[in-house]
Amino acid sequence: MRMYGDAIRFGVHSGQQYRSFPEMVDLWQRVEEMGYDWISCFDHFRPPLGGPDGPCFEGTSLLSALAARTSRIRCALLVSAVTWRHPAVAASAAATIDHVSGGRLEFGVGAAGDDLGYEQYGIPFPRAGQRLDMLDEACHVLRGLWQEEKKTFEGRYFRLSDAYLEPKPVQPCIPLVIGGEGKKRMLRVVAEHADIWNTLVAEPEVYRDRLDALAGHAADIGRDPREIRQSMTFRAILGEDRREVERRRKAVAEVLPPDSPLWSEYLVFGTPQECVERLRPYLELGVRDFLLGSRPPLDWRTMELFATEVVPALRDAA
Repeated sequence: MRMYGDAIRFGVHSGQQYRSFPEMVDLWQRVEEMGYDWISCFDHFRPPLGGPDGPCFEGTSLLSALAARTSRIRCALLVSAVTWRHPAVAASAAATIDHVSGGRLEFGVGAAGDDLGYEQYGIPFPRAGQRLDMLDEACHVLRGLWQEEKKTFEGRYFRLSDAYLEPKPVQPCIPLVIGGEGKKRMLRVVAEHADIWNTLVAEPEVYRDRLDALAGHAADIGRDPREIRQSMTFRAILGEDRREVERRRKAVAEVLPPDSPLWSEYLVFGTPQECVERLRPYLELGVRDFLLGSRPPLDWRTMELFATEVVPALRDAA
């Protein structure tokens, strides 16, 4: 059965490229007050966007601190790079955060992407195929340590020998989110291990093609693809009219260079109703978690319009 059934959830993917912890506390608490269901940070050390010396808090310790300062909203790491830490260390951190949050954690994992930390900190960055193999093994380790009394695992990259993790997480099963979109290998890992599949926004026909690939992998291993909850991250600039939207789009253009990859993540520059119409095809394709990407300088206007106008309209559409 799909986690959370057919319920639609809305969240903010906040990142953590800020210079002070109080800024992040204010952001997370205000998002919770707005009624969002989910909020997440990422797991970069030195994200390329922001330059080699830009600010970025460490993800797991930040998530724990912010979870302790919220009370209702689901808290997530989107996503933990398999290259940063042994999966037993990640499993232990996740279990601890689940206790800190009172059982509100959703833990994301992925095969890692561009990060200046590999060069700056001397951390190995294996080829893509190896990282995908590591991700597959990491999922076995995470699940085993969270849910089994003790776990022995013998992989090519990771090994456990009668390994214990105590105390266990508060939740009987921490939701395991896997982020990625490669049709051949990544979606095979998603099909086997994920409770929730997260991907960046893509055109509906591209998204449908990935869904078909995921369904094929699920069929190969005997899993119903409907068990996997679909999650999509996107960005937007919303305003009540075209003049407001254009003014705020220009403000973003002063921060983002024209060739920034972030531009492709913007689903809409428009009114709340236009945002609803752009998201409706993904709702029909089965997406149930809609995560609004946000980064400094914060666009409170879009977050407020999304929460007050887009969210109710999409819930009604479902």
